[in-house]
Amino acid sequence: MIRNLIFDFDGTLADTTRGIILCTQATLREMGLPVAADERIQATIGLPLRRCFELGTDTPEERLDEAVVTYRRLFDDIAVPCVTLFEGVPQTLQILRDRCLRLAIATSRSGASLEMLLRVLGIGEHFCELAATEAVEHPKPAPDLTLLLMERLGARPEETIVIGDTIFDLQMGQAAGCRVCGVTFGNQTRAELAAVRPDWIIDRFPQLLEIVQ
Repeated sequence: MIRNLIFDFDGTLADTTRGIILCTQATLREMGLPVAADERIQATIGLPLRRCFELGTDTPEERLDEAVVTYRRLFDDIAVPCVTLFEGVPQTLQILRDRCLRLAIATSRSGASLEMLLRVLGIGEHFCELAATEAVEHPKPAPDLTLLLMERLGARPEETIVIGDTIFDLQMGQAAGCRVCGVTFGNQTRAELAAVRPDWIIDRFPQLLEIVQ
């Protein structure tokens, strides 16, 4: 019986893609670096921020920390106004809570950023546990965030589904022994998600209700 749902945030609960791309590109402009294409940046969403700049841009190694600091300074003004919830998220979360499921978030963004966005979007009350990237030594796709949340929840893998929009999320859940559900409305395609053989793939957030009866 499923008792616990662990969600990714970016691309799963909230559409943050445009804001992340714009903020990344603004960071590069301010630093006088080549501006990366939208597609290259989007392909790294879901990884820790420093890793996103490392893989998704031409930022030199010695300036990666500067890029992270600059991005975080610009984020509130550039990215936050672009963030919206995907269709059906608030209503579905409420129904899941009414069914007595425990909901948690495992994210590659910082805890402060996650908590701020949850307040802005008005959905923080639905989650009993949050785990951000700084809480663990090994980020996604390592299982550490999922294992930490299961420890806090007193949860077993067979009672837990991890939901995310990237293979990094799905691999994290699989490595922790959980079943996993990919969503196609985020940052990676159905074909990309299918390559890691998730238990489910859904095209709309409310379809979770069909999985968790």
